[in-house]
Amino acid sequence: GGTGASPASSTKHAGMPAEVGLAETQQTLLINRLRGQVKLQTDGQLKTGRDAMLMALLGAEEYAFATAALIVLGCVMMRKCHMNTCPVGVATQNPELRTRFRGRSEYLITYFKYVAEEMREYLSLMGKHTMDEVIGHTELIEKKTFPDNPKTQNIDISRLLYQPAEALGNPMHCVEAQDHKIHDVRDMMILKVSAPAIQQKMPIQLSYHIQNTDRAVGAMVSGRIARQYGEAGLPDETITVSFKGCAGQSFGAFLVRGLHFRLQGDANDYLGKGLSGGRISVIPPSGTSFAAEENIICGNTVLYGATSGEVYINGRVGERFAVRNSGATAVIEGAGDHCCEYMTGGVVVVLGSVGRNFAAGMSAGCAYVLDESHHFDYFCNMEMVELALVEDRYDIRELRSFIERHYAETQSPKAKLILDNWEEYLPNFIKVTPIEYRRVIIEKRLAELMNKQKQAENHQE
Repeated sequence: GGTGASPASSTKHAGMPAEVGLAETQQTLLINRLRGQVKLQTDGQLKTGRDAMLMALLGAEEYAFATAALIVLGCVMMRKCHMNTCPVGVATQNPELRTRFRGRSEYLITYFKYVAEEMREYLSLMGKHTMDEVIGHTELIEKKTFPDNPKTQNIDISRLLYQPAEALGNPMHCVEAQDHKIHDVRDMMILKVSAPAIQQKMPIQLSYHIQNTDRAVGAMVSGRIARQYGEAGLPDETITVSFKGCAGQSFGAFLVRGLHFRLQGDANDYLGKGLSGGRISVIPPSGTSFAAEENIICGNTVLYGATSGEVYINGRVGERFAVRNSGATAVIEGAGDHCCEYMTGGVVVVLGSVGRNFAAGMSAGCAYVLDESHHFDYFCNMEMVELALVEDRYDIRELRSFIERHYAETQSPKAKLILDNWEEYLPNFIKVTPIEYRRVIIEKRLAELMNKQKQAENHQE
């Protein structure tokens, strides 16, 4: 279902039953004598202890609950998650709708206690004491018979319950802890050097080479800062880290306030995922002769689910840029398909062309796009947004300030060209604003003007 907005036919009939995929995975791992080294997690409409116990008997050690947990918290399955109009306040940024949310953590605790109790009852019925004693033991599953319905005799589940010969004498569940090799990752090096700076909020500058095996760089450092200082993080520019090379997946993930990552090179997918107040700048390697604004420097799903912070990228990015962004600001020089999809806040400035389906499901925030070809309306999904020239003084000032900041961070030739020829380029910018969001902004500005007018009148009296 994804966002909960998928067609009913997809949620009902797409994919395969969890039992089939789980059984095949368990059997394949057993045959290759790898089962003892991994944990299997499964989901797919699990709602009761019986559902989870069946998954355990087929080989799963972990069980994910989604729909049932949402229902417990008050979800009524309206399938409007992408519309920002959730009537019970579960999936919305609207403050008025969020007041309707009645879910409590105690409801979830009670629900899962009942699920666990039911699983204990099944363990007791089978004469077992622990889950490890039943995981993968398909011989404990009995096929039901229905004499009144002869068609059920044609159902063959033997392949689901098949036990490979390798199951004898080899572990059927995880018995070996994996070495994730996180003791010498890049974050550990940064933490070792920056520990005094974090403790004393003292500015520090670091420099490292980076390669594509360095993944999620910044996440562990951000976690350490968040544990100590919470959402406030550190003062701006407390820790500045310069990197050279090719960054691996999720570079700068969950970066908190006070961290500034500068990358000279290129990056894989998910750069700035969940950005939480930090700043990321990406520029091409020094000495390159190609035009940065015409080449992709970062992969797909950049800035996915960001909540705050800044990103400046001297080059184009891949598909699904700023999906579910709810508060970060970003300046890029071109993007692929589905840019700003499901965006609920923040500002995105694109100094170049974009792919199809721009702003699909965008319910808040805004975007400025340089439309030099004058074909942007063809690429934009107009279901929830409207387009306008940048003519408002506030918008002009905001747009220019973002481009100036972009130039200051990246020394982008494209940004300099636009700033040097501002009057020529300004008419080519298009502002993309969600229709409902624009109405709220207008009402807010009118209210502010009314308050100022009343204050002025009171002062005169």
